[in-house]
Amino acid sequence: MESELKDMSSAAQPPEPKTAESIHDDGSFAKDDRPLLKPEPSSAAVSGDSLEEMEKKFAAYVRTDVYGPMGRGQLPLQEKVLLGLAMVTLVPIRLVAGMTVLVVYYLICRICTLFWAPNRDEDREEEEDYAHMGGWRRAVIVSCGRILSRAMLFVFGFYWINETYRIISTDPKSNTENENEDQPEELERPGAIISNHVSYVDILYHMSSSFPSFVAKRSVARLPLVGLISKCLGCVFVQRESRSSDFKGVAAVVTERVCQSHQDESAPLMMLFPEGTTTNGDFLLPFKTGAFLAKAPVLPVILRYPYQRFSPAWDSISGVRHVILLLCQFVNYLEVTRLPIYYPNEQEKNDPKLFADNVRRFMAKEGNLVMSDIGLAEKRIYHAALNGNNSLPTVLHQKDD
Repeated sequence: MESELKDMSSAAQPPEPKTAESIHDDGSFAKDDRPLLKPEPSSAAVSGDSLEEMEKKFAAYVRTDVYGPMGRGQLPLQEKVLLGLAMVTLVPIRLVAGMTVLVVYYLICRICTLFWAPNRDEDREEEEDYAHMGGWRRAVIVSCGRILSRAMLFVFGFYWINETYRIISTDPKSNTENENEDQPEELERPGAIISNHVSYVDILYHMSSSFPSFVAKRSVARLPLVGLISKCLGCVFVQRESRSSDFKGVAAVVTERVCQSHQDESAPLMMLFPEGTTTNGDFLLPFKTGAFLAKAPVLPVILRYPYQRFSPAWDSISGVRHVILLLCQFVNYLEVTRLPIYYPNEQEKNDPKLFADNVRRFMAKEGNLVMSDIGLAEKRIYHAALNGNNSLPTVLHQKDD
């Protein structure tokens, strides 16, 4: 179980906040004062041959859009003009609209949680949530959360989302598959939603679609506005300050919640990104096994972000820069493929690693994704090289939590 704790912790907890990777997986934004339109100095960049070699090795994290690695490529004049125009028109409007949506939903959550005692974990006294609240309060929180999450996606330029429900034929004599975009919701309830991880936008989509619970750092619970919203989502907060046996492991908590979601229709679904970090959207990294310990069926969902100029993938670019450049795009695109619920057989139930690997292969095949064997350590090496950091062994051996 200790190894599974590390698996889940590495998926939910960021590294220390001074590296490019920590900004990326943390979900928090570190200050980046360098000009948006100014490329990196040649002294900090790797040579062309080295860069080409690295891009082959770390292909899952390579940006191939107009903005290049770290979003600091040399832009053509037309792109600079469009970017400058968007900076003075779109960005201010979208920032105000986004903050308005966030504050409105916070106020809704505040009103709905008035005079209501939150659930508290007896083993983690500081942790509380409102996910199992019933009646009109829960209905308002969920319905408003889904609507306002979709509104936030609209603010980010995702005006249309193409959702496909894929039905795989179970007839052994038939190798055909059927796609129906108007398919109704699945009648059987999975224990968790399993998704590839491309961007922080993934979270907004899943909130608008099914309003599940996520795994998050404990510090998120103390953030203004977002803290209360995360508690209403029923997030599982990672305890980083203590590894004491007095605290439940993250994997144990997630397993319990997945089982509860599978057995109780009133319980919120768990939403898990088993890759543990984000990619450029064309690859699928090895899955952590923590999401599959409950032996419950899972619902695989594949997210793709087609683009023309700027890729919404959060791979090798700092948080603030990515948000600003994303807000500068007049239109962004998101394609979602919802696969059939995956029911584990007895062998998979007894072997979480096999369960995870088979779900990964299923998603890669149906989503036309390339399976990659690299992980978070390789991502840190790539980021360090892009930043001109020669201390790769130090970066490689940084603690995942």
